[in-house]
Amino acid sequence: MAKHDETVLAGLVAARAESKPDFDVLTFERGDAPPEVRTYADLLRNAERIAAALVGHGLERGARFGLMMRNHPEFVETMIAASISGCVLVPIDPRTRGEKLVHFLRHSGSKGLITADYSLPAVEEIRGSLPDLGFVLGLETREDSNAPKLSDVKGVESLGEVLAASPAPVEGRTATPADPLQILYTSGTTGDPKGVVFPNGRFAGFAMLGLILGYKPDERPYTGLSLTHGNAQAVTFGPSLHMGLRAVFSRKFTKSRLWDVCRRFGCTTFSLLGGMATAIYAEPRRENDADNPVRIVISAGMPRAIWENFEKRFDVQVFEWYGAVEGGLAMKPIGKGPIGSFGRPAPGLEMKVVDEQGEECPPFAVGEIVSRPAGGTASVEYFKNEEASRAKAAGGWLRSGDMGHRDAEGWFFFDYRKGGGIRHDGEFVQPDKVEKVIAEQPGVTDVFVYGVPAASGAPGEKDVVAAIVPTDAARFDPAAIFAACRQALDPASVPQYLQVVDEIPKTASEKPQERFLLDRFAPGAPGVHTRTAGSR
Repeated sequence: MAKHDETVLAGLVAARAESKPDFDVLTFERGDAPPEVRTYADLLRNAERIAAALVGHGLERGARFGLMMRNHPEFVETMIAASISGCVLVPIDPRTRGEKLVHFLRHSGSKGLITADYSLPAVEEIRGSLPDLGFVLGLETREDSNAPKLSDVKGVESLGEVLAASPAPVEGRTATPADPLQILYTSGTTGDPKGVVFPNGRFAGFAMLGLILGYKPDERPYTGLSLTHGNAQAVTFGPSLHMGLRAVFSRKFTKSRLWDVCRRFGCTTFSLLGGMATAIYAEPRRENDADNPVRIVISAGMPRAIWENFEKRFDVQVFEWYGAVEGGLAMKPIGKGPIGSFGRPAPGLEMKVVDEQGEECPPFAVGEIVSRPAGGTASVEYFKNEEASRAKAAGGWLRSGDMGHRDAEGWFFFDYRKGGGIRHDGEFVQPDKVEKVIAEQPGVTDVFVYGVPAASGAPGEKDVVAAIVPTDAARFDPAAIFAACRQALDPASVPQYLQVVDEIPKTASEKPQERFLLDRFAPGAPGVHTRTAGSR
Protein backbone atom coordinates (compact mmCIF):
# COMPACT_ATOMS: atom_id res chain seq x y z
CA MET A 1 0.00 0.00 0.00
CA ALA A 2 1.41 3.37 -1.03
CA LYS A 3 2.24 5.93 1.67
CA HIS A 4 0.18 9.11 1.37
CA ASP A 5 0.63 12.49 3.05
CA GLU A 6 -2.65 12.82 4.92
CA THR A 7 -1.94 16.46 5.78
CA VAL A 8 -2.82 17.12 2.12
CA LEU A 9 -6.44 16.69 1.00
CA ALA A 10 -5.48 14.57 -2.02
CA GLY A 11 -3.32 12.31 0.16
CA LEU A 12 -6.03 11.90 2.78
CA VAL A 13 -8.60 10.79 0.19
CA ALA A 14 -6.13 8.49 -1.55
CA ALA A 15 -5.26 6.81 1.76
CA ARG A 16 -8.91 6.28 2.68
CA ALA A 17 -9.72 5.03 -0.84
CA GLU A 18 -7.18 2.27 -0.24
CA SER A 19 -8.18 1.37 3.32
CA LYS A 20 -11.99 1.91 3.11
CA PRO A 21 -12.87 2.16 -0.62
CA ASP A 22 -16.57 1.30 -0.32
CA PHE A 23 -17.39 3.34 2.78
CA ASP A 24 -20.29 5.76 2.08
CA VAL A 25 -18.63 8.77 3.66
CA LEU A 26 -20.75 11.55 2.06
CA THR A 27 -24.48 11.72 1.35
CA PHE A 28 -26.09 14.65 -0.46
CA GLU A 29 -29.82 14.74 0.18
CA ARG A 30 -32.13 16.28 -2.44
CA GLY A 31 -35.56 16.45 -0.83
CA ASP A 32 -37.89 13.98 -2.52
CA ALA A 33 -35.25 12.91 -5.06
CA PRO A 34 -32.95 9.98 -4.23
CA PRO A 35 -29.83 11.09 -2.34
CA GLU A 36 -26.44 11.11 -4.02
CA VAL A 37 -23.90 8.97 -2.16
CA ARG A 38 -20.11 9.00 -2.48
CA THR A 39 -17.64 6.44 -1.21
CA TYR A 40 -13.95 7.21 -0.77
CA ALA A 41 -13.27 5.35 -4.02
CA ASP A 42 -15.92 7.44 -5.82
CA LEU A 43 -14.39 10.67 -4.57
CA LEU A 44 -10.88 9.75 -5.69
CA ARG A 45 -11.94 8.46 -9.11
CA ASN A 46 -14.06 11.52 -9.93
CA ALA A 47 -11.48 13.95 -8.51
CA GLU A 48 -8.78 12.42 -10.70
CA ARG A 49 -10.94 13.00 -13.78
CA ILE A 50 -11.59 16.62 -12.87
CA ALA A 51 -7.89 17.12 -12.13
CA ALA A 52 -7.05 15.79 -15.59
CA ALA A 53 -9.50 18.28 -17.11
CA LEU A 54 -7.86 21.16 -15.23
CA VAL A 55 -4.43 20.14 -16.46
CA GLY A 56 -5.85 19.63 -19.95
CA HIS A 57 -7.04 23.22 -19.95
CA GLY A 58 -3.47 24.35 -19.35
CA LEU A 59 -3.64 25.16 -15.65
CA GLU A 60 -0.17 25.10 -14.11
CA ARG A 61 0.56 24.45 -10.45
CA GLY A 62 -0.73 27.40 -8.46
CA ALA A 63 -3.16 28.53 -11.18
CA ARG A 64 -6.56 29.64 -9.87
CA PHE A 65 -10.06 28.69 -11.01
CA GLY A 66 -13.53 29.47 -9.71
CA LEU A 67 -15.91 26.92 -8.20
CA MET A 68 -19.50 28.16 -8.07
CA MET A 69 -22.25 25.71 -7.11
CA ARG A 70 -24.43 24.54 -4.26
CA ASN A 71 -23.60 21.51 -2.14
CA HIS A 72 -23.25 18.90 -4.87
CA PRO A 73 -20.86 15.93 -4.65
CA GLU A 74 -19.02 17.51 -7.57
CA PHE A 75 -18.09 20.41 -5.28
CA VAL A 76 -16.00 18.25 -2.95
CA GLU A 77 -14.64 16.24 -5.88
CA THR A 78 -13.42 19.49 -7.42
CA MET A 79 -11.79 20.48 -4.12
CA ILE A 80 -9.91 17.20 -4.12
CA ALA A 81 -9.04 17.70 -7.79
CA ALA A 82 -7.40 21.03 -6.93
CA SER A 83 -5.18 19.26 -4.41
CA ILE A 84 -4.33 16.49 -6.89
CA SER A 85 -3.40 18.96 -9.63
CA GLY A 86 -1.69 21.54 -7.40
CA CYS A 87 -4.18 24.17 -8.58
CA VAL A 88 -6.06 26.65 -6.38
CA LEU A 89 -9.84 26.81 -6.23
CA VAL A 90 -11.82 29.96 -5.49
CA PRO A 91 -15.16 28.96 -3.90
CA ILE A 92 -17.97 31.36 -4.84
CA ASP A 93 -21.48 31.51 -3.37
CA PRO A 94 -23.76 30.42 -6.28
CA ARG A 95 -26.10 33.34 -5.55
CA THR A 96 -23.36 35.82 -6.52
CA ARG A 97 -24.13 38.15 -9.41
CA GLY A 98 -22.81 41.14 -11.36
CA GLU A 99 -19.84 43.15 -10.20
CA LYS A 100 -19.28 41.02 -7.12
CA LEU A 101 -18.86 37.94 -9.30
CA VAL A 102 -16.52 39.87 -11.58
CA HIS A 103 -14.52 40.95 -8.52
CA PHE A 104 -14.02 37.38 -7.27
CA LEU A 105 -12.90 36.03 -10.64
CA ARG A 106 -10.82 39.04 -11.71
CA HIS A 107 -9.18 39.68 -8.33
CA SER A 108 -8.22 36.02 -7.94
CA GLY A 109 -6.94 35.81 -11.53
CA SER A 110 -9.10 32.76 -12.18
CA LYS A 111 -8.34 31.06 -15.49
CA GLY A 112 -11.55 29.08 -15.59
CA LEU A 113 -14.79 28.35 -13.80
CA ILE A 114 -16.63 25.20 -12.75
CA THR A 115 -20.28 25.94 -12.10
CA ALA A 116 -23.84 24.57 -12.35
CA ASP A 117 -26.58 25.21 -14.88
CA TYR A 118 -28.61 27.44 -12.53
CA SER A 119 -25.67 29.87 -12.26
CA LEU A 120 -24.97 30.08 -15.99
CA PRO A 121 -27.23 33.12 -16.62
CA ALA A 122 -25.20 35.11 -14.07
CA VAL A 123 -21.96 33.90 -15.64
CA GLU A 124 -23.10 34.82 -19.14
CA GLU A 125 -23.96 38.36 -18.00
CA ILE A 126 -20.38 39.08 -16.95
CA ARG A 127 -18.29 36.80 -19.14
CA GLY A 128 -17.49 39.59 -21.58
CA SER A 129 -15.80 41.46 -18.72
CA LEU A 130 -13.40 38.58 -18.09
CA PRO A 131 -11.24 37.96 -21.18
CA ASP A 132 -8.82 35.82 -19.15
CA LEU A 133 -11.53 33.33 -18.18
CA GLY A 134 -10.38 30.56 -20.48
CA PHE A 135 -13.00 27.86 -19.86
CA VAL A 136 -16.34 27.16 -18.20
CA LEU A 137 -17.29 23.64 -17.13
CA GLY A 138 -20.99 23.27 -16.36
CA LEU A 139 -22.81 20.71 -14.21
CA GLU A 140 -26.24 19.88 -15.56
CA THR A 141 -28.56 19.50 -12.55
CA ARG A 142 -32.04 20.34 -13.93
CA GLU A 143 -32.93 21.32 -10.37
CA ASP A 144 -34.09 24.82 -11.30
CA SER A 145 -36.81 25.18 -13.91
CA ASN A 146 -35.27 28.37 -15.30
CA ALA A 147 -31.77 26.90 -15.74
CA PRO A 148 -30.64 26.71 -19.38
CA LYS A 149 -29.52 23.51 -21.07
CA LEU A 150 -25.75 23.31 -21.34
CA SER A 151 -26.03 22.70 -25.08
CA ASP A 152 -27.81 26.05 -25.47
CA VAL A 153 -24.99 28.07 -23.86
CA LYS A 154 -22.05 28.83 -26.12
CA GLY A 155 -18.59 28.02 -24.81
CA VAL A 156 -19.69 25.82 -21.89
CA GLU A 157 -18.32 22.29 -21.62
CA SER A 158 -20.09 19.49 -19.77
CA LEU A 159 -18.69 18.48 -16.41
CA GLY A 160 -20.72 15.30 -16.76
CA GLU A 161 -18.70 14.33 -19.83
CA VAL A 162 -15.49 14.96 -17.91
CA LEU A 163 -16.68 12.59 -15.16
CA ALA A 164 -17.68 9.95 -17.70
CA ALA A 165 -14.23 9.91 -19.34
CA SER A 166 -11.27 7.71 -18.36
CA PRO A 167 -8.25 9.99 -18.75
CA ALA A 168 -4.69 9.16 -17.79
CA PRO A 169 -3.87 9.97 -14.15
CA VAL A 170 -2.26 13.30 -13.33
CA GLU A 171 1.30 12.50 -12.27
CA GLY A 172 3.67 14.58 -10.16
CA ARG A 173 1.26 17.41 -9.47
CA THR A 174 -0.13 16.64 -5.98
CA ALA A 175 0.13 19.65 -3.72
CA THR A 176 2.40 19.87 -0.70
CA PRO A 177 1.14 21.10 2.70
CA ALA A 178 2.58 24.55 1.99
CA ASP A 179 0.91 24.90 -1.41
CA PRO A 180 -2.33 26.90 -1.48
CA LEU A 181 -5.52 24.84 -1.77
CA GLN A 182 -8.06 27.63 -2.02
CA ILE A 183 -8.68 31.34 -1.68
CA LEU A 184 -11.59 31.73 0.71
CA TYR A 185 -13.14 35.17 0.52
CA THR A 186 -14.48 36.69 3.72
CA SER A 187 -18.23 37.02 4.03
CA GLY A 188 -18.34 40.74 3.28
CA THR A 189 -20.98 41.53 5.89
CA THR A 190 -19.65 45.07 6.30
CA GLY A 191 -17.56 45.71 3.16
CA ASP A 192 -15.80 44.20 0.17
CA PRO A 193 -14.61 40.63 0.75
CA LYS A 194 -10.90 39.84 1.06
CA GLY A 195 -9.39 36.58 -0.15
CA VAL A 196 -7.67 34.48 2.52
CA VAL A 197 -4.99 32.23 1.03
CA PHE A 198 -5.60 28.82 2.53
CA PRO A 199 -2.75 26.25 2.32
CA ASN A 200 -3.31 22.52 1.87
CA GLY A 201 -1.75 21.85 5.25
CA ARG A 202 -4.37 23.85 7.07
CA PHE A 203 -7.07 21.51 5.80
CA ALA A 204 -5.50 18.91 8.08
CA GLY A 205 -6.54 21.18 10.96
CA PHE A 206 -10.09 21.10 9.66
CA ALA A 207 -9.90 17.33 9.47
CA MET A 208 -8.75 17.09 13.09
CA LEU A 209 -11.36 19.51 14.43
CA GLY A 210 -13.86 16.69 14.85
CA LEU A 211 -11.73 15.28 17.67
CA ILE A 212 -11.82 18.63 19.48
CA LEU A 213 -15.59 18.86 18.95
CA GLY A 214 -15.99 15.45 20.56
CA TYR A 215 -17.36 13.56 17.56
CA LYS A 216 -17.90 9.87 18.32
CA PRO A 217 -16.95 7.06 15.92
CA ASP A 218 -20.61 6.53 14.97
CA GLU A 219 -21.40 10.27 14.62
CA ARG A 220 -23.48 11.37 11.65
CA PRO A 221 -22.89 15.12 11.08
CA TYR A 222 -25.27 17.23 9.01
CA THR A 223 -25.07 20.67 7.46
CA GLY A 224 -27.01 22.85 5.08
CA LEU A 225 -24.33 25.52 5.18
CA SER A 226 -22.58 26.21 1.90
CA LEU A 227 -19.29 24.46 1.20
CA THR A 228 -18.10 27.79 -0.19
CA HIS A 229 -17.73 28.82 3.47
CA GLY A 230 -15.16 27.61 5.97
CA ASN A 231 -17.69 26.34 8.53
CA ALA A 232 -19.12 23.56 6.37
CA GLN A 233 -15.59 22.52 5.44
CA ALA A 234 -14.25 22.68 9.02
CA VAL A 235 -17.13 21.28 11.07
CA THR A 236 -18.65 18.73 8.68
CA PHE A 237 -16.62 17.89 5.55
CA GLY A 238 -13.08 17.79 6.95
CA PRO A 239 -13.78 15.80 10.13
CA SER A 240 -16.03 13.33 8.31
CA LEU A 241 -13.41 12.68 5.64
CA HIS A 242 -10.67 12.21 8.26
CA MET A 243 -12.59 10.19 10.86
CA GLY A 244 -14.78 8.13 8.53
CA LEU A 245 -18.09 9.70 9.59
CA ARG A 246 -21.13 9.37 7.32
CA ALA A 247 -21.88 13.06 6.77
CA VAL A 248 -25.05 14.45 5.23
CA PHE A 249 -25.31 17.65 3.19
CA SER A 250 -28.30 19.58 1.89
CA ARG A 251 -28.01 21.69 -1.23
CA LYS A 252 -28.65 24.73 0.97
CA PHE A 253 -29.94 25.56 4.43
CA THR A 254 -33.71 25.29 4.80
CA LYS A 255 -34.93 25.79 8.34
CA SER A 256 -38.34 24.23 7.72
CA ARG A 257 -36.75 20.91 6.65
CA LEU A 258 -33.90 20.79 9.14
CA TRP A 259 -35.40 18.38 11.67
CA ASP A 260 -37.03 16.17 9.03
CA VAL A 261 -33.66 15.70 7.30
CA CYS A 262 -32.00 14.82 10.61
CA ARG A 263 -34.73 12.29 11.39
CA ARG A 264 -34.61 10.73 7.92
CA PHE A 265 -30.85 10.16 7.93
CA GLY A 266 -30.29 9.69 11.66
CA CYS A 267 -28.07 12.76 11.97
CA THR A 268 -26.62 13.25 15.45
CA THR A 269 -25.05 16.72 15.08
CA PHE A 270 -25.49 19.78 12.92
CA SER A 271 -23.90 23.20 12.65
CA LEU A 272 -25.43 26.65 13.22
CA LEU A 273 -24.11 30.07 12.25
CA GLY A 274 -25.26 33.65 12.12
CA GLY A 275 -29.00 34.17 12.24
CA MET A 276 -29.84 30.49 11.79
CA ALA A 277 -30.70 29.77 15.43
CA THR A 278 -33.20 32.62 15.68
CA ALA A 279 -34.79 31.60 12.37
CA ILE A 280 -35.16 27.99 13.55
CA TYR A 281 -36.50 29.14 16.91
CA ALA A 282 -39.08 31.32 15.14
CA GLU A 283 -40.60 28.29 13.39
CA PRO A 284 -44.06 27.33 14.72
CA ARG A 285 -43.84 24.90 17.62
CA ARG A 286 -44.58 21.27 16.80
CA GLU A 287 -45.38 18.35 19.07
CA ASN A 288 -42.38 16.42 17.75
CA ASP A 289 -39.81 19.22 18.16
CA ALA A 290 -37.87 17.15 20.70
CA ASP A 291 -38.34 13.87 18.82
CA ASN A 292 -35.11 13.87 16.83
CA PRO A 293 -31.77 12.00 16.84
CA VAL A 294 -29.62 15.13 17.28
CA ARG A 295 -27.57 15.18 20.47
CA ILE A 296 -25.26 18.16 19.86
CA VAL A 297 -25.65 21.42 17.97
CA ILE A 298 -22.25 22.86 16.98
CA SER A 299 -22.98 26.58 17.26
CA ALA A 300 -21.01 29.70 16.47
CA GLY A 301 -23.17 32.53 17.75
CA MET A 302 -26.07 30.99 19.68
CA PRO A 303 -28.00 34.01 21.01
CA ARG A 304 -27.78 33.88 24.78
CA ALA A 305 -31.42 34.98 25.11
CA ILE A 306 -32.73 31.79 23.47
CA TRP A 307 -29.89 29.37 24.34
CA GLU A 308 -31.54 27.43 27.19
CA ASN A 309 -35.01 27.51 25.60
CA PHE A 310 -33.52 26.20 22.33
CA GLU A 311 -31.86 23.28 24.13
CA LYS A 312 -35.01 22.40 26.04
CA ARG A 313 -37.44 22.74 23.13
CA PHE A 314 -35.44 20.53 20.75
CA ASP A 315 -33.82 18.30 23.43
CA VAL A 316 -30.27 19.06 22.28
CA GLN A 317 -27.09 20.38 23.85
CA VAL A 318 -25.14 23.32 22.46
CA PHE A 319 -21.39 23.15 21.90
CA GLU A 320 -20.43 26.78 21.32
CA TRP A 321 -17.27 27.79 19.49
CA TYR A 322 -15.68 30.86 17.95
CA GLY A 323 -13.34 31.24 15.02
CA ALA A 324 -12.73 32.84 11.66
CA VAL A 325 -11.18 31.70 8.41
CA GLU A 326 -8.17 33.93 9.15
CA GLY A 327 -7.55 32.09 12.43
CA GLY A 328 -8.34 32.20 16.14
CA LEU A 329 -10.27 29.44 17.89
CA ALA A 330 -12.14 29.19 21.18
CA MET A 331 -14.78 26.82 22.49
CA LYS A 332 -17.19 26.21 25.34
CA PRO A 333 -17.68 22.48 25.84
CA ILE A 334 -21.07 21.22 26.90
CA GLY A 335 -21.77 21.68 30.58
CA LYS A 336 -18.85 24.03 31.15
CA GLY A 337 -18.77 27.80 31.46
CA PRO A 338 -21.60 30.32 31.57
CA ILE A 339 -24.45 30.46 29.06
CA GLY A 340 -23.69 33.11 26.45
CA SER A 341 -19.92 32.59 26.46
CA PHE A 342 -18.16 31.28 23.36
CA GLY A 343 -15.57 29.69 25.59
CA ARG A 344 -11.84 29.85 26.16
CA PRO A 345 -9.00 29.70 23.62
CA ALA A 346 -8.13 26.30 22.18
CA PRO A 347 -4.90 24.61 23.34
CA GLY A 348 -1.87 26.27 21.79
CA LEU A 349 -3.58 29.66 21.37
CA GLU A 350 -3.70 32.87 23.39
CA MET A 351 -6.66 35.24 23.37
CA LYS A 352 -7.33 38.55 25.08
CA VAL A 353 -9.51 41.65 24.89
CA VAL A 354 -7.73 44.94 24.18
CA ASP A 355 -8.63 48.63 24.14
CA GLU A 356 -7.88 51.09 21.34
CA GLN A 357 -4.28 51.46 22.56
CA GLY A 358 -3.74 47.69 22.47
CA GLU A 359 -3.71 47.34 26.26
CA GLU A 360 -5.50 44.36 27.77
CA CYS A 361 -8.90 45.22 29.21
CA PRO A 362 -9.90 44.20 32.73
CA PRO A 363 -12.70 41.65 33.19
CA PHE A 364 -16.13 42.74 31.85
CA ALA A 365 -14.71 45.74 29.94
CA VAL A 366 -15.56 45.60 26.22
CA GLY A 367 -12.73 45.73 23.70
CA GLU A 368 -11.49 44.01 20.55
CA ILE A 369 -10.89 40.26 20.70
CA VAL A 370 -7.37 39.36 19.51
CA SER A 371 -5.47 36.06 19.38
CA ARG A 372 -2.14 34.48 18.44
CA PRO A 373 -0.31 31.14 18.67
CA ALA A 374 0.85 30.67 22.28
CA GLY A 375 4.12 32.55 22.70
CA GLY A 376 4.28 33.17 18.96
CA THR A 377 3.19 35.64 16.30
CA ALA A 378 -0.04 35.67 14.29
CA SER A 379 -0.01 36.07 10.53
CA VAL A 380 -2.55 36.04 7.73
CA GLU A 381 -2.22 36.27 3.96
CA TYR A 382 -4.88 38.16 2.06
CA PHE A 383 -4.46 37.55 -1.67
CA LYS A 384 -2.93 40.60 -3.40
CA ASN A 385 -3.40 42.75 -0.29
CA GLU A 386 -0.22 43.05 1.78
CA GLU A 387 -1.45 46.17 3.58
CA ALA A 388 -4.59 44.43 4.85
CA SER A 389 -2.51 41.38 5.81
CA ARG A 390 -0.18 43.51 7.94
CA ALA A 391 -3.07 45.40 9.55
CA LYS A 392 -4.91 42.19 10.41
CA ALA A 393 -1.92 40.89 12.37
CA ALA A 394 -0.59 44.20 13.71
CA GLY A 395 1.70 43.70 16.69
CA GLY A 396 1.71 39.95 16.18
CA TRP A 397 -1.92 39.55 17.29
CA LEU A 398 -4.79 38.63 14.95
CA ARG A 399 -7.28 41.50 15.06
CA SER A 400 -10.73 39.92 14.87
CA GLY A 401 -12.81 43.07 14.41
CA ASP A 402 -15.14 41.57 17.03
CA MET A 403 -15.89 43.45 20.22
CA GLY A 404 -16.29 41.38 23.35
CA HIS A 405 -15.31 40.89 26.97
CA ARG A 406 -14.19 38.20 29.38
CA ASP A 407 -15.36 37.46 32.88
CA ALA A 408 -13.21 37.05 35.98
CA GLU A 409 -12.77 33.31 35.29
CA GLY A 410 -11.48 33.88 31.76
CA TRP A 411 -14.62 32.94 29.78
CA PHE A 412 -14.99 35.09 26.64
CA PHE A 413 -18.15 36.70 25.30
CA PHE A 414 -18.95 38.27 21.92
CA ASP A 415 -20.79 41.60 22.11
CA TYR A 416 -20.89 43.10 18.59
CA ARG A 417 -18.87 43.74 15.47
CA LYS A 418 -16.50 46.69 15.69
CA GLY A 419 -18.49 49.81 14.87
CA GLY A 420 -21.74 47.89 15.02
CA GLY A 421 -22.95 48.17 18.62
CA ILE A 422 -26.39 49.64 19.30
CA ARG A 423 -26.58 52.30 22.01
CA HIS A 424 -29.96 53.96 22.55
CA ASP A 425 -30.85 56.45 25.26
CA GLY A 426 -27.41 55.85 26.75
CA GLU A 427 -28.01 52.10 27.14
CA PHE A 428 -26.45 49.31 25.11
CA VAL A 429 -29.12 47.16 23.44
CA GLN A 430 -28.73 43.38 23.27
CA PRO A 431 -30.18 42.48 19.85
CA ASP A 432 -30.64 38.80 20.74
CA LYS A 433 -33.07 39.69 23.54
CA VAL A 434 -35.16 41.78 21.15
CA GLU A 435 -35.01 39.05 18.52
CA LYS A 436 -36.18 36.42 21.03
CA VAL A 437 -39.29 38.42 21.94
CA ILE A 438 -40.20 39.02 18.31
CA ALA A 439 -39.37 35.48 17.15
CA GLU A 440 -41.83 34.10 19.72
CA GLN A 441 -44.74 36.11 18.28
CA PRO A 442 -47.26 34.40 15.96
CA GLY A 443 -46.78 35.11 12.28
CA VAL A 444 -43.01 35.81 12.47
CA THR A 445 -40.72 33.47 10.54
CA ASP A 446 -37.39 35.35 10.84
CA VAL A 447 -36.05 38.50 12.51
CA PHE A 448 -32.81 40.46 12.66
CA VAL A 449 -32.20 43.55 14.81
CA TYR A 450 -29.79 46.32 13.84
CA GLY A 451 -29.27 50.05 14.39
CA VAL A 452 -29.59 53.20 12.29
CA PRO A 453 -28.36 56.71 13.17
CA ALA A 454 -30.69 58.14 15.82
CA ALA A 455 -33.33 60.56 14.64
CA SER A 456 -32.40 62.67 17.66
CA GLY A 457 -28.96 63.29 16.17
CA ALA A 458 -27.29 62.36 19.48
CA PRO A 459 -23.64 61.42 18.84
CA GLY A 460 -23.03 57.66 19.01
CA GLU A 461 -26.73 56.93 19.46
CA LYS A 462 -28.76 54.60 17.24
CA ASP A 463 -32.42 53.83 16.81
CA VAL A 464 -33.37 50.16 16.92
CA VAL A 465 -34.75 48.51 13.78
CA ALA A 466 -36.23 45.02 13.70
CA ALA A 467 -36.23 43.53 10.20
CA ILE A 468 -39.04 40.95 10.16
CA VAL A 469 -40.08 38.26 7.70
CA PRO A 470 -43.78 37.56 8.36
CA THR A 471 -45.57 34.38 7.36
CA ASP A 472 -48.26 36.55 5.75
CA ALA A 473 -47.37 40.19 5.03
CA ALA A 474 -51.01 41.11 4.37
CA ARG A 475 -51.98 40.09 7.90
CA PHE A 476 -48.90 41.42 9.69
CA ASP A 477 -49.84 43.41 12.81
CA PRO A 478 -47.07 45.87 13.76
CA ALA A 479 -49.05 47.14 16.77
CA ALA A 480 -48.98 43.64 18.29
CA ILE A 481 -45.21 43.40 17.84
CA PHE A 482 -44.61 46.82 19.40
CA ALA A 483 -46.92 45.88 22.31
CA ALA A 484 -45.08 42.60 22.94
CA CYS A 485 -41.75 44.42 22.95
CA ARG A 486 -42.98 47.11 25.34
CA GLN A 487 -44.20 44.42 27.71
CA ALA A 488 -41.05 42.27 27.67
CA LEU A 489 -38.15 44.70 27.11
CA ASP A 490 -36.64 47.70 28.82
CA PRO A 491 -37.63 51.00 27.15
CA ALA A 492 -34.28 51.53 25.39
CA SER A 493 -34.56 48.14 23.66
CA VAL A 494 -38.04 48.57 22.18
CA PRO A 495 -37.57 49.03 18.40
CA GLN A 496 -38.30 52.41 16.93
CA TYR A 497 -38.99 50.77 13.57
CA LEU A 498 -40.23 47.46 12.19
CA GLN A 499 -38.97 46.77 8.67
CA VAL A 500 -41.07 44.12 6.89
CA VAL A 501 -39.08 42.24 4.24
CA ASP A 502 -39.58 39.15 2.07
CA GLU A 503 -36.32 37.71 3.35
CA ILE A 504 -33.33 38.81 5.38
CA PRO A 505 -30.32 38.97 3.04
CA LYS A 506 -27.62 36.62 4.25
CA THR A 507 -24.16 35.49 3.27
CA ALA A 508 -23.23 31.93 2.33
CA SER A 509 -22.63 31.39 6.07
CA GLU A 510 -26.15 32.62 6.89
CA LYS A 511 -24.93 35.86 8.47
CA PRO A 512 -27.46 38.67 8.04
CA GLN A 513 -26.13 41.37 5.72
CA GLU A 514 -27.02 44.55 7.52
CA ARG A 515 -25.77 46.87 4.78
CA PHE A 516 -28.44 45.67 2.34
CA LEU A 517 -31.18 46.26 4.89
CA LEU A 518 -29.75 49.74 5.51
CA ASP A 519 -29.90 50.44 1.77
CA ARG A 520 -33.65 49.72 1.80
CA PHE A 521 -34.44 51.46 5.07
CA ALA A 522 -35.98 54.89 5.46
CA PRO A 523 -38.66 56.15 7.87
CA GLY A 524 -41.92 56.08 5.95
CA ALA A 525 -40.62 53.74 3.25
CA PRO A 526 -42.92 50.89 2.15
CA GLY A 527 -42.93 48.16 4.77
CA VAL A 528 -41.36 50.34 7.49
CA HIS A 529 -43.59 50.85 10.56
CA THR A 530 -42.69 53.52 13.10
CA ARG A 531 -43.41 53.20 16.79
CA THR A 532 -46.16 55.56 17.88
CA ALA A 533 -44.69 58.86 19.08
CA GLY A 534 -44.43 59.00 22.84
CA SER A 535 -45.02 55.28 23.40
CA ARG A 536 -42.33 53.33 25.24
